[in-house]
Amino acid sequence: MSRSNGSQPRATPLGVVSNLADFGNDIATLAELQAKLAVLDAKESVARATTPLIVLGAGAAVALASLPVILLGLADLIASNSRVSPGLARLLVGLGALILAGGAAFLGLKGSTASLEGFRRSREELARNISWIRTVIVHSGRSSGRRQV
Repeated sequence: MSRSNGSQPRATPLGVVSNLADFGNDIATLAELQAKLAVLDAKESVARATTPLIVLGAGAAVALASLPVILLGLADLIASNSRVSPGLARLLVGLGALILAGGAAFLGLKGSTASLEGFRRSREELARNISWIRTVIVHSGRSSGRRQV
């Protein structure tokens, strides 16, 4: 029997439970899709970061292997061609090498952090999903814009 007095029909407990179950299922589906997107973004970021990290590692290994010989040779060359003591020459060469190493480390870090930009999609999709969940929660139980009192 239908009501003709204009009041809103009451939700049955079974209907509320069903709606909650559907909402829970939707949230679980969103979480699963969000996780899959994050995995894809992680794989993409790793693929982009692999080459710069290999180059960085190879460069670091070669520099570490040859650095002591080159620095001592340069310091001895400076000391023998000037009136600078060998100790001061080694100190100056060491400081110059440290400055160059800092510049190389900065460039390597800059290149490897740019490879993480792929997670932008995951962040944007997560923000949309959270917004949708908030909208569903805020507007659940409302019908045609009027609130029950």
